[in-house]
This record gives sequence, C-alpha cells and structure tokens, in this order.
Amino acid sequence: MKFKNTYYLLRHGESLKNVKGFESCWPEKIRVFLTPKGRKEIKKVAEIAKKERIDLIFSSDILRTKQTAEILGKILGIKPKFDKRLREINIGIFNGQAAKDYGKFWNEGKNISPIEHYQRRFIIPAPEGENYTDVEKRLSSFIKETEKRYRGKNIIIVSHSRPLTLFEKIVYNYPLKKFVEVITNKKEIDTGELRKLGN
Repeated sequence: MKFKNTYYLLRHGESLKNVKGFESCWPEKIRVFLTPKGRKEIKKVAEIAKKERIDLIFSSDILRTKQTAEILGKILGIKPKFDKRLREINIGIFNGQAAKDYGKFWNEGKNISPIEHYQRRFIIPAPEGENYTDVEKRLSSFIKETEKRYRGKNIIIVSHSRPLTLFEKIVYNYPLKKFVEVITNKKEIDTGELRKLGN
C-alpha cells in the first residue's frame, strides 16, 4: 500500500491492565491508567519522535491511549486528535474479565489450531462485541480518510496491541498465516514501542 504520508504506530505505555492481567475496552468498566513505568516509556519515545518531525498525532480515546497521546503531544508541542475508530477491540461481555479467560470463547472447549482460532475471530464476534473484520473496517476507514485529507505529513497513530497488528495486516496485506505467526511468535508491538509503517 502506497501512502501520501509517513505513519508511525505507537502502542500506549504500560497500564494497569497490563500489570493486572485483565481485558479492557470501551466502555471502560475500570479506569485503566498508565503506570509510572508506562509514563516513562512514553517520555522516552517522545524524545525519539522529536527526530522524526511529527506533524500530527491521532489516538484512540480510551484512557490509557489518551494519556499516552497527551504526554507525547505535550513534549512534541502537538494537540492530539482523538478518534474512536482507533479504539481497542470491543470484547463485549468479556470487558473487565481476566485475560486468560477471554480467548477460550472461540475454542468452544476444543483443542484447535492457532490458525483456526484466529480464523474464527475474524468471523465470530464476542457476545455484544465485534470481530476482527469489524475492526479492520474501521481502521481502513480511518487510514483512507487520513490519506484523503493530508499529504506529506509525519503522523503518529496511538492505539492498542491487536488493532495495531491488524493495521499492519491491512498495510502489508498479510495472509492469515502470517498474521497468526506475528501473534504466536510474540512479534506484536510492545507497550511504548514506536514502529514506522513502510510504503
């Protein structure tokens, strides 16, 4: 995919959710703040981002990404723009529950392969939530609109781990097998990590 702008993906800094091991989407049942470590991660990233001459910051409007974008924006002198299309995956009834229990829903108590597990997640939403195809649609809508509106800008997108992996899938046109390998090999974007998207 060819872009008119240069994009950098940034996952929020370490948050309460990462430390305590529970899931959290919108609406936020638990206020998930950045930890002191998470704030330090973003301050460090901001110093790196200074060298990239960033023009715009777009962010999910969930608290942990909002705090990340605000710390970043303050250091870079840029007011972040918040967009609900960049939110965490809506996990419906699993919102606020333990992370270890959430993924079991798609396996239906069976021993299935990672490929089959994630294939189901593109089709089957969590009850009262959304599936991965829904997330891809909103992320695609965001990037198309941003490309239409701006040209030659350096843009940081602040979001969450799995939406950012889906972003890379869209941009690099990953097949399902590659997408699953990124997840199972633990190559997803880490907290406070900044990644440049290639053209």
